[in-house]
Amino acid sequence: MSATISVPLDNEGFLLNRDDWSESIAIELAKSDEFEMTEQVMHFIREARAMYEEDGVVPPIRIFAKKHKVSTKDLYDIFKKGPMKLICKWGGLPKPTGCV
Repeated sequence: MSATISVPLDNEGFLLNRDDWSESIAIELAKSDEFEMTEQVMHFIREARAMYEEDGVVPPIRIFAKKHKVSTKDLYDIFKKGPMKLICKWGGLPKPTGCV
């Protein structure tokens, strides 16, 4: 069963309008990628959004991992395909730089 996302997305599934984001949208976006949202993942999304609000840029994975005392390996174990890309996608943030 594929989730129906109720807000406009680009061709890669990123929100076109950051203001459309909510935690329920994050859950829908994760489901559409066949991922079950957990509280830990939602925590990472909230933290990335806070860092983006503060700095105006998506945090690089090494800085994000260090700040949250988690290894990049742990992030890859949780997210499998590009942790920051998925955190940004589900978190309504711009696609990370260096992520093509």
